[in-house]
Amino acid sequence: MKLRYSPTSPYVRKVNVVAIETGLQDRIERVPTVTADPASGLAKDNPLGKVPVLITDDGMRFYDSPVICEYLDSLHGRPKLIPSEGMARWTVLRQQALADGVLDAAVLRLLETRRPSTQQSTDWIEKQRGVILRSLDALEAEAKDLNGPATMGQIAIAVALGYVDFRFAGDKWRDRRPTLAGWYETFSQRPSMTATVPRDPS
Repeated sequence: MKLRYSPTSPYVRKVNVVAIETGLQDRIERVPTVTADPASGLAKDNPLGKVPVLITDDGMRFYDSPVICEYLDSLHGRPKLIPSEGMARWTVLRQQALADGVLDAAVLRLLETRRPSTQQSTDWIEKQRGVILRSLDALEAEAKDLNGPATMGQIAIAVALGYVDFRFAGDKWRDRRPTLAGWYETFSQRPSMTATVPRDPS
């Protein structure tokens, strides 16, 4: 399998964490991709022009990250990250959706701050910041239930928190969310997390 990626994408990190947790990392060839470069050919693999894209050995293209993660979860014999049925399944999928929403808002916020200062919308930036903080408040309310074997929901939440740290450390999200912060401190020490910490290219 091949994974088209960019090094700082949190959605790519989510896939890489899942690959490690499921023992599939050595079956995946990483293909660095500059999403803004038309010559990369990314649009042929994903008409949305986004990473990650997983290309299977038989030529199937999978996107976006929730689809890729569920596909990888179907390929291994370890305990599943996404339960197959019942309320446990819907809880994990809801957690992933909330965490992905945090990532979406964080990426939108970051992109707006990179526009020329005269074109930036302060209201838009603050709206996305509000989405992030409101969502983290919701996660704090249920953080006591995040312990236990790793799930797709936990992975998505941890990746989202790591991305907020990476891009918006000044938010100091831990200040009013001690339970979530304590859980993240433990979960972020998993080998799959420490091996995928995002770093800006030097």
